[in-house]
Amino acid sequence: MTESGGQEQSRWITTVIMSTALQNHEISTILQRQQHRVRYSESVEIGSVIFSLSGVAFILSDAQDLLMTEEEQFFKRIQKFINIHRNSFLVLSAALHGPEEWNVMFRIQRRFLGSNLRIIPVHNTAETVKLMLTIAKVTSKPQADDIRYKMAMTKAQIIENSPVWKMLQEYQLHCN
Repeated sequence: MTESGGQEQSRWITTVIMSTALQNHEISTILQRQQHRVRYSESVEIGSVIFSLSGVAFILSDAQDLLMTEEEQFFKRIQKFINIHRNSFLVLSAALHGPEEWNVMFRIQRRFLGSNLRIIPVHNTAETVKLMLTIAKVTSKPQADDIRYKMAMTKAQIIENSPVWKMLQEYQLHCN
């Protein structure tokens, strides 16, 4: 793959810490196939996927399972997760996000409003892996710095070429 500048894009590979409950999960297989270093731990919350170099953590949950489990038990699990991880995401999976699934998501959002938990609805495993890798990559140190630099340059260029900015400069010239 090449970027717009013609330079070859380097492949981003990282270490992923996963709950041992996900050892035989499709997500684990996909990450390993993409050459990521996957490590399993019994000490992390069940269903957790942690990108320690990026400082983000995901807890995977199926919307249908949530509809059948006790809500308060699930909320305690999420609370424990967000107390440990500063940048935490709940990945809520459902083949179709219908009224019941959106209602579950609304109840979770209402319960954790103001916390550091972000909820992301997904439809399948491939989408889950793609979003986790995207978030982990853009929050990793060299990538985050690069994105900040590019945004600052873009902002400067927008301001420099802004008709309002040009008008203010002309106004300042006329006032002097």
